[in-house]
Amino acid sequence: MSQYIERYQRRRLISSYFSVVLSIGLVLFLLGVLGMLVLNTKKLADHFKEQITISVFLKDNAKPVEIDQLQKSLAMAEYTKSAVYVSKEDAAEQYSEDIGENFQEFLGYNPLKNSIDVNLKADYVTPEQLVEIAEDLEGKTYVDEVSYDKPLIELLNENVKKISLWILIASAVFTVIAVLLINSSIRLSIYSKRFIIKTMQMVGATKTFIRRPFVYTNIKLGMLGALLALIALAVLLYYVNKNFPELNLFQDVTLLAILFVGVFVLGIAISWISTHFATQRFLNLRTDDLYY
Repeated sequence: MSQYIERYQRRRLISSYFSVVLSIGLVLFLLGVLGMLVLNTKKLADHFKEQITISVFLKDNAKPVEIDQLQKSLAMAEYTKSAVYVSKEDAAEQYSEDIGENFQEFLGYNPLKNSIDVNLKADYVTPEQLVEIAEDLEGKTYVDEVSYDKPLIELLNENVKKISLWILIASAVFTVIAVLLINSSIRLSIYSKRFIIKTMQMVGATKTFIRRPFVYTNIKLGMLGALLALIALAVLLYYVNKNFPELNLFQDVTLLAILFVGVFVLGIAISWISTHFATQRFLNLRTDDLYY
């Protein structure tokens, strides 16, 4: 009979520890995902900004040497990510593919112009910077027009600011929720041992002596939960990077290391603080209050 009770208590203890580790792991994993979003918000925004193209249309009388000089100067400009020359023949061929018919046969001529498609670096994709760049290019005698999607750029910049703000707010809220969830799991595991805590206190054990094994045990559980979260986070990062290599998630190793260390330390810190206050609460209760 005593062996059966012992096995039953051991199973309950293992089940309790498993639920704590799983709770900590899931919460820290979600917190790590949110941390990745915070760290990569600018990278994602920069990726979309650098997809916007400025088309510099050239006059028909522009000389080849002028076109070549302009392309080289644009390629070397501090604001340029790439500058590609597109002849009007290539542009007509691409346009015909897009619409599914040869428009030159209908018109009898090619109305398109030679152009240079410029993709800017993300820091320069703002309405003010683009106006300056466009005005500078339009000042050249052989440039006919500089075209870009102004409403799209304004909308993109506004949305990036809003998304960044909401991600920061969500991060703060979710951090608080994570602390509360982990704290609740640890408090429940300690609640089942409240009579043991009070018995040790009644026979003369100090609060520090009683608290120490609980703190050590839950720190270990916090470490296990954090490791579980980091493994899941690493798998997710690998999967996302494999399917979206343009994001270069593994490019900044330092930021990733800070994130992983931060998640691990957070798991230990929350476990230690929660255990300390949970045990302190039961230590301060009267014996009669333990039944409620």
